[in-house]
Amino acid sequence: MLHPRRIFDGVVEGVEHGGNKSGIPTVNGSLVFDDRFAGKPLVYCGCAALMPAQLHGRPGHEKMAQVGDHIVMVGGRVGKDGIHGATFSSEELNEDSPVTAVQIGDPITQRRMFDFLLITRDRGLYSAITDNGAGGLSSSVGEMAEDTGGFEMHLDRIPLKYSGLQPWEILISEAQERMTIAVPPEHLEEFLTLSREMDVESTDLGTFTDSGYYHCLYEGKSATYLPMDFLHEGTPQMQIPAKWEIKTHAEPTIDDLPRADDALETLLASLNVCSKECVVRRFDHEVQGATVQKPLTGVDNDGPADGSVVRPLFDSFAGISTAHGICPRYSDIDTYHMMACAIDESLRNYVSVGGNVDHVAGLDNFCWCDPVESDRTPDGQYKAAQLVRANKALYDYCLAFGVPLISGKDSMKNDYQIGDTKISIPPTVLFSVIGKVEDIRKTISMDVKRAGDKVYLLGETKAELGASELFTQLGFIGNAVPTVDAPTALLRYRTLNRAQQGCLIASCHDLSDGGLGVAAAETAFAGGFGVQIDLRQVRCQGNLTDIEVLYSESQSRLLVTVSEENAAEFEKLFAGQQVSLLGEVTAKPSLQVIGMDGSVIIDRENSVLKEAWQAPLREM
Repeated sequence: MLHPRRIFDGVVEGVEHGGNKSGIPTVNGSLVFDDRFAGKPLVYCGCAALMPAQLHGRPGHEKMAQVGDHIVMVGGRVGKDGIHGATFSSEELNEDSPVTAVQIGDPITQRRMFDFLLITRDRGLYSAITDNGAGGLSSSVGEMAEDTGGFEMHLDRIPLKYSGLQPWEILISEAQERMTIAVPPEHLEEFLTLSREMDVESTDLGTFTDSGYYHCLYEGKSATYLPMDFLHEGTPQMQIPAKWEIKTHAEPTIDDLPRADDALETLLASLNVCSKECVVRRFDHEVQGATVQKPLTGVDNDGPADGSVVRPLFDSFAGISTAHGICPRYSDIDTYHMMACAIDESLRNYVSVGGNVDHVAGLDNFCWCDPVESDRTPDGQYKAAQLVRANKALYDYCLAFGVPLISGKDSMKNDYQIGDTKISIPPTVLFSVIGKVEDIRKTISMDVKRAGDKVYLLGETKAELGASELFTQLGFIGNAVPTVDAPTALLRYRTLNRAQQGCLIASCHDLSDGGLGVAAAETAFAGGFGVQIDLRQVRCQGNLTDIEVLYSESQSRLLVTVSEENAAEFEKLFAGQQVSLLGEVTAKPSLQVIGMDGSVIIDRENSVLKEAWQAPLREM
């Protein structure tokens, strides 16, 4: 409904204000472009923090409202912004979508609230806490009341941004910066006193009961009086029919394919590959002073880092790494492999910087087009089948990699309708991981470090250009979508962790959009040295062409450089695995690639490649 540039600017500003003003370092992210997001753009944001393992004699994560606890709302006031926000996110976007569905944030109020809540937590002043997310108080209080079996809440006590809200609007508003707290009666006075002292608004709204009823009052009269059992268990599960079908797509011919060197510059300049420095520089990734691996890295601090590393405790060299994978294009062929690739990409990015693959957890964020068949969605059964296949891959690969899923989200109506025009997003999953880095002093960045180092490719290359960035630039989808061999990949990642702990690796960069060609160029110009590789040394499945070897997006592959003195030990460590010695780092700052016939097919100076990579979004 707005121009993509306007959306772009607004999202960037929102992340900037939300993170910077709240004192949260923004350490990892990406941007994905597809024309189908023009109808309903997607924005994913995530945060992580530390909590005490033990608190007041019990596990820090345990919380439970008790009968008699007071319902206290803390933080911002309630307004019309955010009314029907949850409904809005569950419907297709159209010209009648309500403006009030979008909440207006206030990060300063949020920060004050957080600081206050940390003190009340440490003093043990509450027994349970939850946020006012989708559905506002209607959901937060209703969910917490499952612990006790009921509640009584007075809607007319709730502080408002302005007068004129109806009781139902007060109840379901999703206005931001608010939390719902269960405060025992004996702690209520101390809780409210500290709140006033810290200039944070807290209001006693009622009590949790064991009445069995969801009871809201307004000016002394009942506004809701629903049995808790009916509210939480009364709606039958929706049954959605699903029917999978294999679809085939046109493949480019030899005449459609560009020269290897021209293709590289085209890929580096594509919106999904090019530098996002114009965005990253607006975010504060240094606040709190604990960021070890930053989103931009290399000799000039402008190379694309794979993952982030933060040192949360300054009395320890242990760190936390976060990374993610997202590849919606693969959904055009098969959402099963899209999901598998997103999981693998997140783990590749994570282990690239030193994350321990055996100490990692995952988070799945689904955004889907409408999977319910109707007159407006005649292909609903196919979209539902895409959802089923994605979930099957989520189960299969998280089990295979040993990654527990600790959180997630889904949004199922990402369509746009105006007149006879309907735009559905490609089925999209953002898979994020978080885990431990054993020693932050041994983390690895993606930029080459010195001339003479050997260049290795970990993993096998296949002719998997289906839905690749190259095919997308050529206007094709293709059919050979990348697949993931989890057992082989997991062994590779564990071995890589051992090599990192042994300080055998100088640089490590994952291969994703654009494959080997893009990864080699990025690692070269980020480090300020050259890279010389020979495609004849690449371990391939079958007889591949130069284009296939360079730009295939086969999964689970990493480009690493190793000093000459560490090479023998490195090769011994990876003995029996899929490892290729491709060439070396050179003093001349250029990328030189020898093709399958022995001729030089790419010879480009770093400055030329870097300019192609940085130019597209430089002025955004």
